[in-house]
Amino acid sequence: MEGEKIWVCEDSQEGIFTGIYDAWASGHKKEECVIQVGEINNYRLFAQYFSVKTDEEKARRVANTIIRRMGERAYRHISSAISSADQEKGNAVFHTLIIGFAMKEGAKAMTYLSNPYVGKVFALSRQVYNEVNHFMEFLRFRQLKIGILFAKIHPKNDILTHITPHFADRLPMEDFIIYDSMREKMALHPKGKRWSIVHDKNFMIEKTKEESKSEEEIQELFRSFCKTIAVKERENKELQRQMLPLRFRDNMPEFEEQKGTIH
Repeated sequence: MEGEKIWVCEDSQEGIFTGIYDAWASGHKKEECVIQVGEINNYRLFAQYFSVKTDEEKARRVANTIIRRMGERAYRHISSAISSADQEKGNAVFHTLIIGFAMKEGAKAMTYLSNPYVGKVFALSRQVYNEVNHFMEFLRFRQLKIGILFAKIHPKNDILTHITPHFADRLPMEDFIIYDSMREKMALHPKGKRWSIVHDKNFMIEKTKEESKSEEEIQELFRSFCKTIAVKERENKELQRQMLPLRFRDNMPEFEEQKGTIH
């Protein structure tokens, strides 16, 4: 009895694109193919499983084909969707590509939002885009004793490669680190040089607590400023949460004294 053909790949753009390449080249019917991201929790009856070894060359070919056949805009939507924490993203992207590659004008595929796969890719892309915009606004750097600017984040989605160019463009002559504690990886930016992503499960976060004297003074001045301008009678915590959701506050220095309350 024939069943689904499932390609199991790592949770990264390169891993998912490699899985898509292997599934496409397999010769199996596209509607039977499934892209599974990460570990398998429940094996499906009658399904065949294929382990995907990430290959940068295969991933590059898939990326180039998407841009050529569907355009830069569709590629950005797909890249953003792949950064999502949703475990069904790989399969949604694969079946969206089937639609796009079959069309003479592949760019139009992303307008077919009534299709469940295209609709999912678009929705995931929008979720990631919104979180990226939030972190561009709410990310806070602290100056460490050794002179490096350091920021810690714990985003829902894997957005490190999306937000780092923003700060590299604005702080080109600063040494800084943005650490994603959820995924145990960081963006390293040496001043005047290109940034890179480093995975480090042994990163010693305790060392980042040693702040420079000027950093401590600036934080204290900012908290004093917030206390001074606050008008108790006009306090609106509900509006505060709308403008600055609680989940963004854990790593913001201005909220360290009392989490979740503006001083």
